[in-house]
Amino acid sequence: MKTTWVYGLAGVLAGLASLSPMAAGAQTTADKAAVAESVIPQFPITVRIDAGKTARAVSPYEYGMFVEPIGRAVDRSLWAQMLDDRKFYFPVLPEGQDAPPARPSRTGPDKHWRPVGPADAVVMDAKDAYVGDHSPRIALTASEPHGVSQSGLSIVAGKAYDGRVVVAIPAGAQGQVALVWGDGPNDRQVVKLPATGGVWKTVNFSFKPAASSDKARLEITATGSGDLRIGAASLMPADNLHGWRADAVAALKTLKSGMWRLPGGNYLSDWDWHDAIGPQDKRPPMFDHAWDAMQTNDIGMDEWMELCRLIGTMPYVTVNAGLGDANSAAEEVEYLNGPASSYWGGLRAKNGHPAPYGIKYWDIGNEPYGDWQIGKTTLQYYAYKHIDFARRMKKADPSITLLASGAMPDQRKWPGVEKENSNLQSILPKFGTELDWTGGLLAKASDYFSGITEHWYDTAEKRPDAPPDDELIEFARQPSNNVLMKAKEWDIYRSKYPVIDKKDMFLSIDEYAYFPSPPDLKTALAYSMVLQEMLRHTDAIRMSAFTMGPATLDQTADASTLNVTGLVFKLYGEHFGAGVTPVSVTGDTPWPDPKYPVGLDHPQVVAGSSTWPVDVIAALSPDRKKLIIGAVNATYEPRDLALNLGKLAVATKGTSWRLAGASPNAANLDAVNKAGQPPAVTIQSDAAALTDGRLSVPAATTMIYEFDITGGL
Repeated sequence: MKTTWVYGLAGVLAGLASLSPMAAGAQTTADKAAVAESVIPQFPITVRIDAGKTARAVSPYEYGMFVEPIGRAVDRSLWAQMLDDRKFYFPVLPEGQDAPPARPSRTGPDKHWRPVGPADAVVMDAKDAYVGDHSPRIALTASEPHGVSQSGLSIVAGKAYDGRVVVAIPAGAQGQVALVWGDGPNDRQVVKLPATGGVWKTVNFSFKPAASSDKARLEITATGSGDLRIGAASLMPADNLHGWRADAVAALKTLKSGMWRLPGGNYLSDWDWHDAIGPQDKRPPMFDHAWDAMQTNDIGMDEWMELCRLIGTMPYVTVNAGLGDANSAAEEVEYLNGPASSYWGGLRAKNGHPAPYGIKYWDIGNEPYGDWQIGKTTLQYYAYKHIDFARRMKKADPSITLLASGAMPDQRKWPGVEKENSNLQSILPKFGTELDWTGGLLAKASDYFSGITEHWYDTAEKRPDAPPDDELIEFARQPSNNVLMKAKEWDIYRSKYPVIDKKDMFLSIDEYAYFPSPPDLKTALAYSMVLQEMLRHTDAIRMSAFTMGPATLDQTADASTLNVTGLVFKLYGEHFGAGVTPVSVTGDTPWPDPKYPVGLDHPQVVAGSSTWPVDVIAALSPDRKKLIIGAVNATYEPRDLALNLGKLAVATKGTSWRLAGASPNAANLDAVNKAGQPPAVTIQSDAAALTDGRLSVPAATTMIYEFDITGGL
């Protein structure tokens, strides 16, 4: 059934008028495309590009990433450690006797240590623990090996693995550590462990298995008399980079993400950074009550700094303002930024990092307004708390730039309201109330920060009754409305709080995601529109962090590749990166209101350029010698853009980059990239031509064009 789109709706025009000049099923998508007749008529889409109307140049931090150790999320993706619970936070118990997890794991079940030999030979010793609350003590016999093992390890034939174990082995006992990948007597490698006279000693070992397995296990055992004690164990691929996966680092370096916000997240509000510095084996494990998961504390601030160095990005540090205090935050600033002559800077130097890290951007707290947040408090009290943190942190390093943890009214609900679809009218009564944390912090604490944070998450809705073109375009544009909502609310704050313009304050959208969208070409259209909407508002939005950095990867146990979402960030980072200056784009076809409004918690604004049904942005290269055009065509037919460049003159031949599947003429929106396989989706470069001032944008794709400027600037 065909439907009719309505142009020039009053709500759309009113929304556009309020913007700055820059912004003035069972079937697969491929199946639908093959049988669908487009319900959107063909017409040349007028695109007026005015290079005389410019916005603030794109920040180096526009395409940042957020990362948080949610359960095993970081351990399973970025950190190279293969063992879970390597410091024995949980007791060693037979299979089936573990306490049930407080909540299901989001990253797969944890691996557990199991007894080798009789279960009652293993006790958890709290009197002489190596680290944490207890360590396993195993009673030995001469007749059979006793010890512990952990299974479920993924290994690759011929690949080298390095490990270490902290043990206390009594004199006369015979210890060993073994990597086992099968049931046969030769399906293992064994390294002997020397007796230590019953005192703790770290023993290093290496393996190179003869076969691959996803069910390998590590065994630590001994025979003899007395007790074997085990304090900690570690196993990593030998090619790890200071603990980080080499394959993940190589892929992430191509993102050009500019900034990573770390180390959390809800996790942060219950985490003491002091416990995660110094020798890793002696760092006590902790239980993260935000995500109901154990964390080994192997990844501390030094490790996070090393990851950022490896992938070539800037760390943006969030401090614990949940259960944390201002003094601890100031100490963290001194640890990361202080000279080696200072107390905490000296401790950093002692830990192997004599030069200060020089972290510029610091966020005070994470979502302190949320009922889910450990340390949740009131707006009034948090304003006091923020000021205390800011004063102490600035005293530790006056050069740092501070951000406050805000929340605009669109994401806060009146008591008793669980979900709503906010619009600019419905949220007006919330401004200036307890539901307006951004406004409250601007009113009470604006002397103590330069930027303020916002988070948004959106859930993809199903539209089973929509024709394919309608379904695709609604899916693709839905999340970008969140960006526009934040920008419009920021304009309201600018009118209420002159300090924003006086101090040149900025907005950081440092958590955002569109769930539960798989990283395929269809989702790529949506994230392309999100990034384009942010590029329309660079005057306000100068930092952003996608949730999460590891979500840009597809991985196996030993391979990583950028998934299609990752390719979106790579594409825009390379062509609309730091120093690029967005210019005005207008047209004659504003995006209409959603035709299939379903679900709740979706802001009721209409994002996109007035060039429907294609979303278009344009910019000048940093040297102002090239015109760059971005176009997202979320329909199943090619669309022609009729460019009006005003006084600007460009060459008729240029270059294009297309996010496309292996078959570039097919709208295979289900295509995904898988690690260890040839990429199904790539960024394809080709020649581009302006024919009579027109560009043809292929169906269901993201395109970027670049043309030399020959005059008119």
